[in-house]
Amino acid sequence: MADGGGSGEAAAARASPAPVPGLNPTLGWRERLRAGLAGTGVSVWLVAGLGLLYALRIPLRLCENLAAVTVFLNSLTPKFYVALTGTSSLISGLIFVFEWWYFHKHGTSFIEQVSVSHLQPLMGGTESSISEPGSPSRNRESETSRQNLSECKVWRNPLNLFRGAEYRRYTWVTGKEPLTYYDMNLSAQDHQTFFTCDTDFLRPSDTVMQKAWRERNPPARIKAAYQALELNNDCATAYVLLAEEEATTIVDAEKLFKQALKAGETIYRQSQQCQHQSPQHEAQLRRDTNVLVYIKRRLAMCARKLGRIREAVKIMRDLMKEFPPLTMLNIHENLLESLLELQAYADVQAVLAKYDDISLPKSAAICYTAALLKTRTVSEKFSPETASRRGLSTAEINAVEAIHRAVEFNPHVPKYLLEMKSLILPPEHILKRGDSEAIAYAFFHLQHWKRIEGALNLLQCTWEGTFRMIPHPLEKGHLFYPYPSCTEMADRELLPTFHHVSVYPKKELPLFIHFTAGFCSSTAMIAILTHQFPEIMGIFAKAVLGLWRPQPWASSGFEENTQDLKSEDLGLSSG
Repeated sequence: MADGGGSGEAAAARASPAPVPGLNPTLGWRERLRAGLAGTGVSVWLVAGLGLLYALRIPLRLCENLAAVTVFLNSLTPKFYVALTGTSSLISGLIFVFEWWYFHKHGTSFIEQVSVSHLQPLMGGTESSISEPGSPSRNRESETSRQNLSECKVWRNPLNLFRGAEYRRYTWVTGKEPLTYYDMNLSAQDHQTFFTCDTDFLRPSDTVMQKAWRERNPPARIKAAYQALELNNDCATAYVLLAEEEATTIVDAEKLFKQALKAGETIYRQSQQCQHQSPQHEAQLRRDTNVLVYIKRRLAMCARKLGRIREAVKIMRDLMKEFPPLTMLNIHENLLESLLELQAYADVQAVLAKYDDISLPKSAAICYTAALLKTRTVSEKFSPETASRRGLSTAEINAVEAIHRAVEFNPHVPKYLLEMKSLILPPEHILKRGDSEAIAYAFFHLQHWKRIEGALNLLQCTWEGTFRMIPHPLEKGHLFYPYPSCTEMADRELLPTFHHVSVYPKKELPLFIHFTAGFCSSTAMIAILTHQFPEIMGIFAKAVLGLWRPQPWASSGFEENTQDLKSEDLGLSSG
């Protein structure tokens, strides 16, 4: 049976016609036509078009029409050319302004984007769509897309501020909204994931809070939280919402979080006793665990902001020991910042030794903190003149390499640490290796770099050297994966509009912006010259048109030359 099947397949393969290289037999006739046009090349069709035009020159009377056009152009006055060039300059100027605005807003050229999306399929840009499903190119594209998705994942900011006590106070003072709708929508999704479960209908207060987390209007959320407390005075999530959004100071937020902790611990103990009864009780335990961890973490952040740093460190260490599976919350980044404030550099190094591992995801906090610790050992005595004269020591080389490693991971951070760009309030979500992560890191860690003498000086002298080590174009990374190209669009969604988003690598101006700028300037100059010097420009225009005018044989000259030749011939013959 096996042999028979194999011979049948071989016979079928011999009987079937050989596939055309580069074409997929499963495609329709339109795709095959496009692929065939792309394969023959544009030059062949160009030559065929010119040949057809030459063959039809007599039926179409191209020479007579060209002569008529020349006569019409010679009869035009300079005023026409002034109006023509002025109109062209105005239109190209409007296109240039629109292209410039679109490029700075979206990071790409509008004309180029339309051309690529509409003209590329017609000009042969269908390789990716007609590639075989198992081909290496298709595999590489899928691998690249998976890598871009993982690189452009949005993370919860581990050091996010309090909405009522910090973000809202900023709005009251400046009149600007520090959070975007996209960022707040992601936070609402996080709250529904952390603080709700399928068993909320068993407790009326949880049902009310489930609706509260979905509300877009802050007063409506606060009102729903009070309704939940009326139904159940021990509703921990209601206290959490009030602490986050209604409390106007950190002290008030801490008081509400302490009430939430008391209620959350009671509910957590009850869920532990019933966790093995059904899958619903297990889901309820996971929800209550998330609530408890969130409350303790925010209490630690309140203690850190109120100056009780050792208390904050103790709460964070206890959390990491009691709930080790919850490493995705990145509590160690809160711990690193608090330990740096205590100047406990040995403890910081111990935390880095555990979390700066190749198997764990990196962050700007880990990379730049590692660079700060190595910079601390050499920055006080570092001098660029001395280093260029005697060379770098081993410790200085290690510090410079650590800075290069950190800058390669997130190249936006040095501009904020060196105060080359102004800081804003960090968003509630960040994009790793993006501008949002750089703002979140520098907002809390700039003071730690300033505290170490010479650290910023060493960073300023060495950080730009990183870009000489990274391959260009950024097809391959040096120590990390290639820098993703999707960070700019995600950062524009996460950061407010009044902030100028940092872009890496810096994009060059598209060709169409240069073209429209040059065309606008040249036509405007021609219009001005034609208006000021109409006679000279008229002579110049006629001279240019004379180059394109057909040169018929002059009959009188031809006859005179013929008569001269005949007379010479007669003279020679008579002699």
